[in-house]
Amino acid sequence: MLLSSVFMSSGDIASKYLATTLPALQITWMRYGTFAVIMLVTICFTGNFRRMSTRRPGLQVLRALGVTISSILFVAGLHDLPMADATATSFVSPLFVTALSIPILGEIVGWRRWLATMVGLIGVLVVVRPGGNGFHGASFFVLGSAFFWAFSLIVTRMMSRTEIPVVTLAYSATIGFLLLSLAVPFSWQALDLKAVLIGVFIGGISTIGHIFLIQAFRYADASLLAPFSYSQLLWASIFGYLVFAAIPDIWTYVGAGIIAGSGLYTAHRERIRARQVAG
Repeated sequence: MLLSSVFMSSGDIASKYLATTLPALQITWMRYGTFAVIMLVTICFTGNFRRMSTRRPGLQVLRALGVTISSILFVAGLHDLPMADATATSFVSPLFVTALSIPILGEIVGWRRWLATMVGLIGVLVVVRPGGNGFHGASFFVLGSAFFWAFSLIVTRMMSRTEIPVVTLAYSATIGFLLLSLAVPFSWQALDLKAVLIGVFIGGISTIGHIFLIQAFRYADASLLAPFSYSQLLWASIFGYLVFAAIPDIWTYVGAGIIAGSGLYTAHRERIRARQVAG
């Protein structure tokens, strides 16, 4: 999980660098193009073509839409927000998962988890500070990104019993790339070799980060991994300082701490609920 956080943050800082000259749609297109090529090569070398059929094609499309829109919105937010602020705001996604699990999965959310969700939202307000000098409208892009990422996690949970990870990743990469290929001509800007290489780097490093993430969840429970996922704020702060000389203010860390605390408590309640269901 720690390695996943490092690789994800590396991809994000490279995306922010490109976002100063290229539209978010084009950056995401390069990322997904690399993602799709990596998945195709992986499938070829592992001989998994026969296992690529899916029982839930509709859900695969929905998940691909969710992660693709989430990626576009996050890169759009990075154009104007410091890395640490964008990363801290994105921590709200587990709270969206809690809210979406009610209408989509039919889960019953107790008052403790709702209270944790409300506390997490307070943390978001501390980071975003609407009406304050530190507020920027790009925060809504990151909040939208967190929402669609949460939606994709819910859909992933719905498919978990019938779909294997390599199939889900392959469909997300392929569908996302095809959809972006249809849209990217409308915002296309000329690319030089440097931009292409950075775009390929973003796709490669993000894919590696997702692989480490999947491996982490394969060997450990989500509640155990949750504290380590918040280490991404540390790397975002370091990379943001090294590349852009950006230093987050104290309120970014205060808000992130509140969000992380609510997320950890939610993960704790999930573990208790899972034990109760298991009997």
